[in-house]
Amino acid sequence: MRVPISHFTLIALGLSPVHVLAADTLSTNGISTCLTDAEIQVKKLDVTYTRSTRVVVFDVAGTNEKQQNVTASLSVYAYGNEIYSKSFDPCGSENHVEELCPVPSGAFQATGSQQIPESFASQIPAIAFAIPDLDGQVKLELKSKDDVHDIACIETQLSNGKSAQMPSVTYAAAGVAGAALAMSGLSVIGAAGHPGAASSSPGFGDVMGWFHSMATNGMLSVNYPAVYRSFTKNFAFSTGLIPWGQMQQSIDNFRKSTGGNLTENSYDFLRNATLEFSNGSSTDTSSKVKRGFNLIVGAADLSIRDVSTSYSANSTSGEEASDDTVKKVVSGIEAWAEQLTIPQANIFMTCLLIFAIVIAAITVGILLLKVILELWALYGSFPAKLTNFRKDYWGLLARTITNLILLLYGIWVLYCVYQLTGGDSWAAKVLAVVTLVIFTGILIFFGLRIWYVARKYKASQGDASGLYEDKETWRKYSLFYDNYKKDYWWLFVPAIVYMFVKGVIIAAGNGHGLIQSAGQLIVEALMLALLLWYRPYVAKSSQWINISIQVVRVLSVACVLIFVEELGLSQTTKTVTGIVLIVVQSALTGILAILIAANAIILCVRENPHAKRRREAKKMNRDIDDLTPLDARESLLMENPPRKEYTEMSKFNFTGPYEPYRDHYDPKSRSSPTGSTDRLVDPPGYHESQHGRSLSRESRHTRDSRGSPDGRKPTAPGYGFAY
Repeated sequence: MRVPISHFTLIALGLSPVHVLAADTLSTNGISTCLTDAEIQVKKLDVTYTRSTRVVVFDVAGTNEKQQNVTASLSVYAYGNEIYSKSFDPCGSENHVEELCPVPSGAFQATGSQQIPESFASQIPAIAFAIPDLDGQVKLELKSKDDVHDIACIETQLSNGKSAQMPSVTYAAAGVAGAALAMSGLSVIGAAGHPGAASSSPGFGDVMGWFHSMATNGMLSVNYPAVYRSFTKNFAFSTGLIPWGQMQQSIDNFRKSTGGNLTENSYDFLRNATLEFSNGSSTDTSSKVKRGFNLIVGAADLSIRDVSTSYSANSTSGEEASDDTVKKVVSGIEAWAEQLTIPQANIFMTCLLIFAIVIAAITVGILLLKVILELWALYGSFPAKLTNFRKDYWGLLARTITNLILLLYGIWVLYCVYQLTGGDSWAAKVLAVVTLVIFTGILIFFGLRIWYVARKYKASQGDASGLYEDKETWRKYSLFYDNYKKDYWWLFVPAIVYMFVKGVIIAAGNGHGLIQSAGQLIVEALMLALLLWYRPYVAKSSQWINISIQVVRVLSVACVLIFVEELGLSQTTKTVTGIVLIVVQSALTGILAILIAANAIILCVRENPHAKRRREAKKMNRDIDDLTPLDARESLLMENPPRKEYTEMSKFNFTGPYEPYRDHYDPKSRSSPTGSTDRLVDPPGYHESQHGRSLSRESRHTRDSRGSPDGRKPTAPGYGFAY
């Protein structure tokens, strides 16, 4: 059988949706049979049409049981709709196809090229060469003329070489994440030594959390349009899935030695496999670019050139071609990962190794920073603000690792649960259990510890503001609540629960798209309600950025429900929804990138507000040091003096008509031994003799440093009421 290379391919390639490979070509991608025990088996079908030259190049190989006359039927589908259908007789005069008149017997192979007339080439719309991941298929059916039964059925995908999955998008996303990390680091350094200072937003955690949402949206077991499936793969790096051939082969060897089955679940298998999805589309994970076949109608006006054809009953070319391609039906998490050439059984181990590499890099980086700071302190003038970084190496390393665990916790839960439910290596399952228990235990420990410390502050001070005001407490635990208001420090607990539940729903519900989508929608909606009810973030910018991200998360999951097969919506509706999702999610990503750039500019041109406050506080303290009872200047008119002022003024020996500020008014302390209240100064030792107690300087200092100066007003000399 020499394949019909004529009018078919033209119309098929022109009217069908496209995948991506080149800017000026249409080609087929993958091949599958739609007839069991077909008499004619096509093993290899590669066809490409180039618009600039109007040339179709084809390479076909297969086998046929016997020579026979056939009739052919060609159908072209776009987004699930049939847009072209043609039945013809290859031996007829209207659509004569020499290669099928009759179909030869034995193994065959045909290669060559054809010039397409302008009249046919002009019928191909230009948009077919531009839209990424167009969802199009071509189906060719052959029937025997003798007894009118099916002898062959072949399907192939159409492609234009353009895809929503592009390395440039991945690099740009990684750049945005890197910029967010740099800004978060600079914000921490700028606020060093200033407890209670919220970090800038959007920070690294905000950006990575958003990337996780887009990636996990592509993991559900639903019927995605090809364009959206490709788009979500751009953010796989944020979940720890980075294609690396040598790493995958090492994991395969590890699994093989610990009970794993590599027959259809290995890196080498995926390199030569064609993945087929539930909507009939397919993708090729081979390292070589494989092209399927194009079918064309009407060869009468085509000038065939440079065609070489061979037929041989003993030829093995068809069998050799069949060894090159293996088909595998995939869905859900497996489909998402194996498009990246990562076997589904390797997902957890890939994330674990990437995590270990990142931890090692962080450890080395912090150690190198410590060495640099030590040399700086030894041979140069060392800045005081970097003292903590220099002395607290292990603490800094522990907080960084804890922050990374908190950042990846939702993804880690997802991969661990998926490994336990679908993995084949006992050692990988043990690692999944151990790491999940350790990570969960670390977060539970910090949660209980912060709750215990907050309870102590409430018992001693009446509230938990010490979590933000005590320098040591802030340094240890602020990574969990630094952006929350003081009354809502506890919101990190529901945030961790949210990540855990979301990961469990996606992993445990794999294979059940409706359950995954509905469960996620409920969880995302509850989180949105929590944020809208409490509005817990300190900065207004953090408030609307995080609420906006959560709103888009809810809308995204709601849109994913449209892809669920149980709802039975048309492929056109699904494709439009996928494009809308891409636009909305890309827009939000772009806004986050703009905000990060704006924060960088502000950081460069604006004075550090924490440094400004410290400078103003030092200036005020110097002014207080210059006060005397006879020259108090306007100190009595200050509504909210710094806390240090109370301690400093208590040291003065007042002999004039001015009384120092007091936290609480005690009428007894104002009365004289005779009951008179019109004296200006209490006699020495009066408080000890009359009340049997006195406040030491230390106790007064403790009381004054703990009490809040908000709302205090100066009192008139000797009378104790505010004026």
